[in-house]
Amino acid sequence: MVQELLIALVVVVLAGVAYMAAAARVVKQYERGVVLRFGRLRNDVRGPGFTMVLPGAERLRKVNMQIVTMPVPAQDGITRDNVTVRVDAVIYFKVVDAASAVVEVEDYRFAVSQMAQTSLRSIIGKSDLDDLLSNREKLNQGLELMIDSPAVGWGVQIDRVEIKDVSLPETMKRSMARQAEADRERRARVINADAELQASKKLSQAAAEMSSQPAALQLRLLQTVVAVAAEKNSTLVLPFPVELLRFLERAQSPTAPPQAVQGAQPAQGVQAAQGVQAAQGAQPEPPVEPASASSPEPSGDSSSESSADSSSAEAQSAEPGTAPESASPSPSQGPARTARTPEPAPPAARPRPRPNGSKPLARH
Repeated sequence: MVQELLIALVVVVLAGVAYMAAAARVVKQYERGVVLRFGRLRNDVRGPGFTMVLPGAERLRKVNMQIVTMPVPAQDGITRDNVTVRVDAVIYFKVVDAASAVVEVEDYRFAVSQMAQTSLRSIIGKSDLDDLLSNREKLNQGLELMIDSPAVGWGVQIDRVEIKDVSLPETMKRSMARQAEADRERRARVINADAELQASKKLSQAAAEMSSQPAALQLRLLQTVVAVAAEKNSTLVLPFPVELLRFLERAQSPTAPPQAVQGAQPAQGVQAAQGVQAAQGAQPEPPVEPASASSPEPSGDSSSESSADSSSAEAQSAEPGTAPESASPSPSQGPARTARTPEPAPPAARPRPRPNGSKPLARH
């Protein structure tokens, strides 16, 4: 009898241990427990800690109350200005009502993911490319409102939505790069022009100050020389006065060379001598007196000697280095000929001097 009681007691204890094992539940701090008794929601939501449920009659579902980070797959879309882009985002949400998250939606995670993708495509179609690139804060707020509206009924609160990346076609990237380069170049030119304007004003003021003090220009020149020489250069650049260059240019202006002037003087002397000879040759010779009976020499010899003397005198009166073209004709030769203008020729050799007391030979 006692043995049967002991066996029954052991069976009861074992049954109690099994029941306790089946009914005991532990809810973690970041979780909440939703109890369904025979498929019906109990009003009380089990908090963190140890809890008991009726095995076979009640079912406990644990809901995570932490903030969930869910990446939104990249979505291809066309912006309002007809640019094809590929945008991906990330969404942060958490469950605020565990009972609604279990009862109102089958899988709140999947539902939130699909709603985020749909809202992202809608935002892409309503926005311009510039807004997607530079005004993301506004787009994030709009996307958050679009997802949060249906998620409130699911017991889910959207904490934050962020657009991660916007992928553009290669052609669009090159176009935007050229636009940015052109804008940068424009700004650089404007800044450079402004700097030149300010520098010109300062230089004009400095020039006005230096013009009042001539010594300032010399001091500035010396400072420039010192600055150039301090760099260990082998070449030293010094300013050269422009007035000195103009003086040298005037000094080297094209004029008649002295050799040409000296060569022209003998030629002019030759022409003058020839003109005098022609004028003397045109005058008639004086008549020759008949010779007396006592004179042994014929009259032709005296006339020839006088003509020879006149021709030698004309030759000596001409320029040295020139020769007469023709001597004065004698009466026997007939009327005088008109002198012909000779072409310019190099000066002839100087005639040899005659010995004293000799007379030139007469020409026949």
